[in-house]
Amino acid sequence: MRPLPSSGLAVGASLVVPRSELSLRFSRSSGPGGQGVNTADSRVELLWDVAGSAVLTPTQRDRLLAALGGRLVGGVLTVTASEHREQLRNRAAAERRLVALVLEGLAPPARARRATRPTRGSQERRLTAKRQRSATKRLRGGRPVD
Repeated sequence: MRPLPSSGLAVGASLVVPRSELSLRFSRSSGPGGQGVNTADSRVELLWDVAGSAVLTPTQRDRLLAALGGRLVGGVLTVTASEHREQLRNRAAAERRLVALVLEGLAPPARARRATRPTRGSQERRLTAKRQRSATKRLRGGRPVD
């Protein structure tokens, strides 16, 4: 694993993950690749230790650990990219995925739905549609309509 160059990865307006907390691993991609397929390490794994990150507040850390719990292994988030043949493009793709995952995980939970009753108009429309459908099906039968 190799640390990324200095500066940081901007996740949102208020959160920048320092490159020192991110690690990269490279390996060979699967699929076609021509002459360079056996020599080029174009597949990228981007790793970030969410549980041990110094830039997250306790609230952010708890929210991310809860939201990304299924993707974390030992508190480390791993994002993989191998759709491009160039390592640099796969690096950029992995960074974009990491940013999207973190933004989604940090988003506040949706408001709970408040139960409401169906309106009188919607009930009448539903019953009218049911009567029309019933009449259509009754006409399909071989019996005469009463």
